Amino acid sequence: MSHPPQEVRQSSPFDKDAEQLLEIVRRTVAELRPDTADRLRVELDSSLEHDLGVDSLVRVELWSRIEREFGVRLPQQLFASANTPADVLKVLRRGDPGGRVERTERAIVAPSAEGELQVPERAGTLIEVLEWHARQHPGHIHVRLLGEDEATEDISYEALYRGAREVAGGLLEGGLRAGQSVALMLPTGRDFLLGFFGILLAGGVPVPIYPPMRLTQIEEHLQRQAGVLCNAGARVLITVTEAKLLARLLQPRVPGLERIASVAELSRDPGPDLPAVRRPEDIAFLQYTSGSTGQPKGVMVSHANLLANLRAMGAALRVDSRDVFVSWLPMYHDMGLIGAWLGSLYYGFNLVLMSPLAFLARPKSWLWTLHRFQGTLSAAPNFAYELCLNKLSDSDLEGLDLSHWRLAFNGAEPVNPDTLKRFAERFAPCGLAPGALAPVYGLAEATLGVAFPPPGRGPLVDRVQRDAFQTRGEAVPARDDDPATLRFVSCGRPLPWHQVRIVDGNGVELPERREGHLQFSGPSTTSGYFHAPEETRRVLRDGWMDSLDLAYMAGGEVYLTGRVKDLIIRAGRNIYPYDVEAAVGRLPGLRKGCIAAFGSRDAASGTDRLVVMAECAVRDRDSQRSLRQEINRIVVELTGIPPDDIVLAPPRSVLKTSSGKIRRAACRDLYERGEVGRPHLAPWRQLLRLSLQALRGYLGRAWRSLGGWCYALYAALLFWPFASLTWLAVVLCPSQRGCRAITRQAARTFLRLAGIPLGVEGRDRLSARGASVLAVNHASYLDGVVLCAVLPSHFAFVAKRELAGQWFAGLFLRRLGARFVERFDLERSVADSDALGEALRAGQSLVFFPEGTFTREPGLRPFRMGAFVLAANTGVPLLPVAIRGTREILRDGQWFPHRGAVQVHVCDPLQAGGRDWSAAIRLRDEARAALLAQLQEAERVLG
Repeated sequence: MSHPPQEVRQSSPFDKDAEQLLEIVRRTVAELRPDTADRLRVELDSSLEHDLGVDSLVRVELWSRIEREFGVRLPQQLFASANTPADVLKVLRRGDPGGRVERTERAIVAPSAEGELQVPERAGTLIEVLEWHARQHPGHIHVRLLGEDEATEDISYEALYRGAREVAGGLLEGGLRAGQSVALMLPTGRDFLLGFFGILLAGGVPVPIYPPMRLTQIEEHLQRQAGVLCNAGARVLITVTEAKLLARLLQPRVPGLERIASVAELSRDPGPDLPAVRRPEDIAFLQYTSGSTGQPKGVMVSHANLLANLRAMGAALRVDSRDVFVSWLPMYHDMGLIGAWLGSLYYGFNLVLMSPLAFLARPKSWLWTLHRFQGTLSAAPNFAYELCLNKLSDSDLEGLDLSHWRLAFNGAEPVNPDTLKRFAERFAPCGLAPGALAPVYGLAEATLGVAFPPPGRGPLVDRVQRDAFQTRGEAVPARDDDPATLRFVSCGRPLPWHQVRIVDGNGVELPERREGHLQFSGPSTTSGYFHAPEETRRVLRDGWMDSLDLAYMAGGEVYLTGRVKDLIIRAGRNIYPYDVEAAVGRLPGLRKGCIAAFGSRDAASGTDRLVVMAECAVRDRDSQRSLRQEINRIVVELTGIPPDDIVLAPPRSVLKTSSGKIRRAACRDLYERGEVGRPHLAPWRQLLRLSLQALRGYLGRAWRSLGGWCYALYAALLFWPFASLTWLAVVLCPSQRGCRAITRQAARTFLRLAGIPLGVEGRDRLSARGASVLAVNHASYLDGVVLCAVLPSHFAFVAKRELAGQWFAGLFLRRLGARFVERFDLERSVADSDALGEALRAGQSLVFFPEGTFTREPGLRPFRMGAFVLAANTGVPLLPVAIRGTREILRDGQWFPHRGAVQVHVCDPLQAGGRDWSAAIRLRDEARAALLAQLQEAERVLG
């Protein structure tokens, strides 16, 4: 029997000095970022600056605490040279070659107790993650498989590693080489887990595919899976013994498929050695897309993509090893494979794994399994929540306790706001927390997750004016009493270290509350599709992946509105199939979840014909006529336009993917071939009217797009002459007061000519006598222009010293009396801070951007401490200043301005109430709260 490799001990022992030092660092950093304190990990090799955000002023406080609590005086040069806690620890232990560590009476600090399993933060591949846990926590229960009789089969990390090695031995014996694909057509269970990691340990690439659900679908299933296997180049297919004969039907259509075997047949003693460990950039597995908009494509998910996504999701959701995930999701689906299983593998929480069939046969089993194992996490598509609402009686809920369920993810298909509301109300008596329901957004091209809501926040539903949205793509908030509205559910905010943007058809980024194509980027973004370079180039450009989804953003939240290919443009209006399907699906006599709405292109009218296909078991003509009338009425009420054709189809006519999504493109093809029903031809008068309406809609969109380009060109032509003339006038002006007056008048004139309304609230607070510190949020390059237009002449900007050396910007800022501070030379940075303190004491008011920089992503970034330490030390008041609207006009990374208005709010002055570090921390928190109260953007907890 093989054993996991022995743990390699670090050369530096983790003794009491190290524990005490790390605790001091952790407490100091936690004061800066209290929102991350519960998941903050400080290690000896953590970078003080890049990993922990320790700038020069924080370093001063940290040094003071280390010296006080260790009872030492550290060498002066260590202040600037130490990059990690390990550098400080080395000096504490052995002294510094350039100086002596002086010790006095030692202070005692008790080390913090760890109440959870550690995670493999340095792992670069999935293989390293499993090996790390097999060394550190070999007996820890990783997966609990729930059988038909509800008995559990527990799988520890060691058992998973040992069994996977045996599968790897069989694959290597069969001649599998590194990088070759191996398909997994297995149901949820032990064999899938062992087979997946066995392929990885053998150096192969797993390709999960789904087994056939019904024999009546065997022909279509084999056709689709043959295409997947050919594209993946699979050499081996691992399946259950009972399916081997069926699987052999695939071999004539898949030339490269050499072997079909079960996990039991593959299990061999692997011997002491396995192939070299895969690299982070290597493909971890191929995730084939569901095919809801066409043929499935193999997304290349690398080890680096996967671990980046797991770490980002874990940070956003604050998961740890004390969580319990209950899942019935199939393992061939990314939400079940990555979100449930591989997430539990990485973070060390228990995964209770049910069969998907167990849930479909008895939906209550899902909720009672959450009750039995005190599950804290679970995920499902919207239909599963609907199933629980419709199939569970009150007697099924007697004694049910869902109070431990802290996050109920709803994703993988459109989220119905009514479902969320009804589910929360129905299961509140069972202890379900109001904020537990969490609509999320993700897709295979992003590995899995893209946007998640804050834990415990609960669903956020946006009501918008229907006409404005369908005709202009503008998500205008609707009044509560407005009946003509659409509702969209927020999927949350982009994951940490990832970005989302909304662009138009030309790739130009749109402002908030404008619908367009959702694009994303970040370390989880995959490199594209396997053996499909043309498809990859179509969706991946300059690091941005086009999701092919339609969405808008509001307040930093992502609101999905539909699929690009599914969108129906009818008479100049945008019609979203899911809205039609959900509304029609409530009619009695139709099969719920088996309605497809799609557009069928009509060459004569140049517009989409709206077709509704609904599965119906009713046969008599009178009942069908009544159903058609009701469908027509509902669609007209919802969209203002009657459907061109209503097809009442027999059961199982509406095509779906393996995950239950409606395959609208396939349904459209079926319809256009005449294999479902005959299209209802509209009279020529209606076609003419629709053609004119469609033409008017297209021209309106083109006119708005042209208007946007014209405004951007006008703003650019306006800005550069203004900037050049202002710079020249400032350089030639002999007095600083005159320079500031010129700049203020130029900024006001530019904003007025650019059509940017500027409103200011609390301007009188800027004219108070005496020095003060301004802490301003930073969102755009336009912020500087706005402040120049608003601030009185006695305020001076604080800027990074790199700008002082620039000929154009540096000369301009110096003439305005800007103060420069060093960011990289620590000793000079402290000296600059002292100089700023002297300026404040002399009566000079200073303007800070405490975020230090800005990004295109909405949200308030973490604050640097400089402004708050200075205000506390000098005792001057601090005024938070909130600027709204500049990010929407001009985002970072683009030079395409949009029309918009700017609002500046000068908050009430704040006093530190002390001169120590704690007073500066309190002042920072109060200023941050004041800014968040005025901004329409949410706080960005992770920078």
